Amino acid sequence: MPLNQFTIDKAAAKHKALKLADGDGLHLLVKPDGAKLWRFRYRFAGRENTLSFGRFPAVTLAKARTMREDARRLLTEGKDPSVKKKLDKIAAATAAQNTFGAVAAEYIENLKANGAAETTISKNRWLLEDLAAPLAKRPIADIAPAEILHILKRIEKTGRRETARRLRGIMGSVFRHAILTLRATNDPTFPLQRALLKPIVTHRAAITDEVQLGHLMVTINEYDGWPTIRAALQLLAHTMTRPGDVRHMRRSEINFDKAVWRIPAERMKMRRPHDVPLSKQVIAILKDVWPISENGDLVLPSIRSVKKPLSDNAMNSALRRMGYAKDQMMAHGFRSAASTILNERGYNPDVIEAALAHQHENEIRRAYNRATYWPERVKLLQEWADLLDEFRARSLKSKRAA
Repeated sequence: MPLNQFTIDKAAAKHKALKLADGDGLHLLVKPDGAKLWRFRYRFAGRENTLSFGRFPAVTLAKARTMREDARRLLTEGKDPSVKKKLDKIAAATAAQNTFGAVAAEYIENLKANGAAETTISKNRWLLEDLAAPLAKRPIADIAPAEILHILKRIEKTGRRETARRLRGIMGSVFRHAILTLRATNDPTFPLQRALLKPIVTHRAAITDEVQLGHLMVTINEYDGWPTIRAALQLLAHTMTRPGDVRHMRRSEINFDKAVWRIPAERMKMRRPHDVPLSKQVIAILKDVWPISENGDLVLPSIRSVKKPLSDNAMNSALRRMGYAKDQMMAHGFRSAASTILNERGYNPDVIEAALAHQHENEIRRAYNRATYWPERVKLLQEWADLLDEFRARSLKSKRAA
């Protein structure tokens, strides 16, 4: 006779376990300690087996009967329910280990092994470990588009549209890595390509007028703050490099005899060393601050320690103290200033691009440019330094005339 809820609730065993049959192999094992356990007995390949369905009341009578029917269906198909249960446990354990966080960490390690720039690795790690943190412990194969969209929209609502877009892209790379390594079957970021708002393009503020740039160079020369900050701004203006390159400049990278600064591959976006010709003016700036870093390797150490570089915001903060608002001039704007003015004056655009370390899409042309344009870049950087001197001299002359 099939079991009912009343019989199960009242069932008790005093001295030895009691079996209450429900039919078709299913029974409830009632132990003297009060435990009530579902068991399913069956025969497979001529042998009798017992399969555990769990504990009552966590597994209800209705659920136990459903599990019995599922097991009998497997038997009809010639499959052993016990083996299926073990395989399911293994699959669940494997899925739990193949979390988004674990696959993301593996993806980061692959970037390192393939020689990605340290800045690229740091940005990707921040995106995946910080912004995508809610997914870290989720089995990567179980993540749905709705979960990802919730994270992206939350970021988007803070105004960081570009960050949300980048996060979707890098998460897609992680899912594609999971697919290639047989830990996922699809990329749930793909349907979200058009789900995000377009980023609001904001160009870095830059002074591209020769007269105004001359005024700025005078102001920088007269800056009475920490000397490495003044030198950093001067070097940015003269070398056409990025603020991060200048901040992390090391003494070992400077060759005064050859007038060359070699920026190592790990600091470059293009993941190859970049040689910067040093004009006479730049060599003078470097020699002026060289004694400050005698006890360390950084050319432009911070105020607090010779072992630490200037902070990210040191140069922008100095520009604010000089009276330049963030919509007038940013540290990164010196590159735009040089590019704009030199192009307007008719200099070779390819040489300018090579000086800016912009990577050309064509591999052959990129290698050709690097080999061919060195003499032109040496000439360009010296003439740019001379132009900056000229702009500064004009500004000083106009000040005296006023």
